[in-house]
Amino acid sequence: MGLISGMFMGILSGIVLMAGWQYMMRYRSNKRIAKAVDIKLLSSLDRDDLKKICGDNFPEWISFPVFEQVKWLNKQLGKLWPFVADAAEAVIKESVEPLLEQYRPTGITSLKFSKLSLGTVAPKIEGIRVQNLKEGQITMDIDLRWGGDPSIILAVEAALVASIPIQLKDLQVFTVVRAIFQLADEIPCISAVVVALLADPKPRIDYTLKAVGGSLTALPGLSDMIDDTVNSIVKDMLQWPHRIVVPIGGIPVDLSELELKPVGKVTVTVIRANELKNKELIGKSDPYVVVHIRPLVKVKTKVVDNNLNPVWNQTFELIAEDKETQSLILEVFDQDIGQDKRLGIAKLPLMELEAETAKEIELRLLPALDMLKIKDKKDRGTITVQVLYHEFNKEEQMAALEEEKRIIEERKKLKEAGVIGSTMDALDGAASIVGSGVGLVGTGAGIVGSGFGAVGSGLSKAGKFMGRTITGHSGASRRSGSSTPVNSVHENGGAKPL
Repeated sequence: MGLISGMFMGILSGIVLMAGWQYMMRYRSNKRIAKAVDIKLLSSLDRDDLKKICGDNFPEWISFPVFEQVKWLNKQLGKLWPFVADAAEAVIKESVEPLLEQYRPTGITSLKFSKLSLGTVAPKIEGIRVQNLKEGQITMDIDLRWGGDPSIILAVEAALVASIPIQLKDLQVFTVVRAIFQLADEIPCISAVVVALLADPKPRIDYTLKAVGGSLTALPGLSDMIDDTVNSIVKDMLQWPHRIVVPIGGIPVDLSELELKPVGKVTVTVIRANELKNKELIGKSDPYVVVHIRPLVKVKTKVVDNNLNPVWNQTFELIAEDKETQSLILEVFDQDIGQDKRLGIAKLPLMELEAETAKEIELRLLPALDMLKIKDKKDRGTITVQVLYHEFNKEEQMAALEEEKRIIEERKKLKEAGVIGSTMDALDGAASIVGSGVGLVGTGAGIVGSGFGAVGSGLSKAGKFMGRTITGHSGASRRSGSSTPVNSVHENGGAKPL
């Protein structure tokens, strides 16, 4: 009897244990599923949602990283860097040298690489953000940092000065690179890549200049000239919305949708300035205004002699290619013997303008757009302008794009003929040309002067843009005091700030 009762109790206990174990496993499984659902819901919340839930108890240590970490990619890049550097050096020398020549200031006659090595330290990718902003494209933002050990020497030549080797030392690059991949149905599934540097955060390129076997004082202002050249190339060629479009894989593709196009026209009337700072020891400043949206497309007012409250009332037209990110820049200079002095600068973001509505604005002049490095922050006066933004329709946009290509070809012919040395050069004694870079809408001006008649006639035809023609004026008409505005690159080659 005892044996039977023992077996019964054992079987019963086993059944109870098995039932309890099964219940516990089912309970734990349900709890895990419920937690997974809750975590999934929490993961979909952003910072604002969590602040609404937590109120004042929201912990500050909670972060929402925009960029994903890619340590594995940095390891692979470090291994591949010797090969990547060799290939990049050839590409940089081939593509950047023409830009240095194109953007060099007038004070320099030649600017080339005499040595270029990217060193052994690979760039570091801090993070990558992938977005699907448009169907058929993948947009990738790459947070890039590079504090390498490159060996870069520039051969700089100037009038009456022998070639000076200038070394770029302690080079550091901080920027976010945007890469847009255009998808295709054929292998390798990518037909083109668009590369640009995001404007926010602003690209930062730090370096120091050192003369090899000489002194930078041999050419006064050389450091500022090189800084201006580098900034112009970055801002006018690489910084978004400007971009480089690279076809890939030999797949035939229409790149017109990827290229930057004119989107509108800005008509700006420079009315007057008030209470300008006097830079002259004897008498008063002789102010004029240089206006631009892109650095190489500049228009210039007449000079008002000996006046700190000048009135110009001159109207110019400039092309906008991205209203959301571009700004109208107005620089006031004092015409002087040798190097002109900048009296102040103002910036008007185009996104503040309403289409087809004229707006008169008074802007305060600043010593520089980047005020962090400026010690003298005294008042520089104001400048008053009237601005009208016109948005292009499809036909106007295509006409502007075609005219752009034609003007660039005309400028190339002028450069080959030796009339201009680079797109930053101006011509003395005749109306010069609005600078035109790659992907840039410029305005041509006919050149009337000794020895330039044939070239001038061709450029006059290229001067027509959107129903407007700019014609050149002979040296005689300019000497007679004609106040007709001439759309030109700054005639003394671009004045430098103090």
